[in-house]
Amino acid sequence: MDSGSGLRTERFRAALSPVESGSADERTVAWLQSVALGFHEPRYESKHVSALVEAYDADGRWLTGVYDDAAPVHAWNPAAPVATYATMTHELNTGGSLLPAHQITSVSVRPTHRRRGILRHMITSDLRRAKDEGFAVAALGASEAVIYGRFGFGVATSEVAVQVDARGRLELTVPPSGTTVLADLAQLESLAPEIFRRHLERHRGALGRQIGYAKRAAGLWGDLPEPEKDIRAAVHYDPSGTPDGYVTYKFLPWETEPHTLKVLDLVAVDDAARLELWRYLGSIDLVERITHSAAPDADPLPWALADRRRYAVKSHGDLLWLRPLDPAAMLRARGFEADGAVVLGIADPLDLASGRWLVQVDAGTATVTGLETDETPPSGVPVVEAGAAAFGSLYLGSVSAQVLAAAGGIRGSGADIEALGRLFDVARAPYCSTHF
Repeated sequence: MDSGSGLRTERFRAALSPVESGSADERTVAWLQSVALGFHEPRYESKHVSALVEAYDADGRWLTGVYDDAAPVHAWNPAAPVATYATMTHELNTGGSLLPAHQITSVSVRPTHRRRGILRHMITSDLRRAKDEGFAVAALGASEAVIYGRFGFGVATSEVAVQVDARGRLELTVPPSGTTVLADLAQLESLAPEIFRRHLERHRGALGRQIGYAKRAAGLWGDLPEPEKDIRAAVHYDPSGTPDGYVTYKFLPWETEPHTLKVLDLVAVDDAARLELWRYLGSIDLVERITHSAAPDADPLPWALADRRRYAVKSHGDLLWLRPLDPAAMLRARGFEADGAVVLGIADPLDLASGRWLVQVDAGTATVTGLETDETPPSGVPVVEAGAAAFGSLYLGSVSAQVLAAAGGIRGSGADIEALGRLFDVARAPYCSTHF
């Protein structure tokens, strides 16, 4: 930021100390402790910090800190940033290809420094940099829903928290398929990413994962980067003997009533593997309830249960938010389930993704042609305009064009919006299980 404001911005990679072997450098430690402060987490110990540095390096994360050089003498750690921000890159399944997404995480601003334009400065400068670097889309998971819409982000996937009554075991109506075994946790650190990669390649909305997921699957990490000894896991093999799904879980303390098994992560290449993992979970002795906080909207489980009333949705929430940076590249990367044509305009308050394009879809693939603002569109082609956030929500197909139009995010005639909806509709809601 402007040095006249007394605030200074630095962008850097997490690093180990050049002097003390196995420890992080002071700037990285201060940044991590500021993130912990912002998200109400305990202060990290040195062993945690060094583990995070190694993981952040593997993830390719860039860290940003905003520093107040005018902090008074009694302020907590004047060397710690008053605002934090981080980015990394993973692939997003668009239903047609895997598109590199610019991911934003660890965003915090200390309450003593609010309303000074810090967040706006961090996010707008970062989005411009990402666009200049060639990214077509930015992504984040929002801890506060009211902040990011004004920066052009729209909700693109949802997840549900479910509770399953497992008393007397679960009976599924589908015949068993393949084999499920109790997993050797030590081998999951390498196996889990292999299974997830196949899941990523097959599921619209899936997003590549940071290295911490593999460490948690192997019981090496819990809420902190240290071993968690109560983790268990199972792996499913398809009929040919290939691993195609895994689930990690833990039994909550015996004092919990009813006795509860908590699913931590469930990754399946297809529905058959997903249901077999649930069949396994439902057969574990002494378990009366199973909870899972990140189930898909389009979950086959309740439809496969002999008694679907055992399955209860306890809450429904958003997960992945998308922000267009290059709408034409996003459209070319998307897989469509219907053919057609539309002229799509995007109005972007930050002017990163503004424009007007003729989108022609044939055999599920889009040809995208830029149009000038005053250029007359082809005769008979529907014409619509969307806000940047609304386009982010429409992109993967989690919400219909008609619903977005009713909410004011898309403008056009009723017939033209219906045509847009037919083009963007998908048979199954996108699913993202990657939190970051």
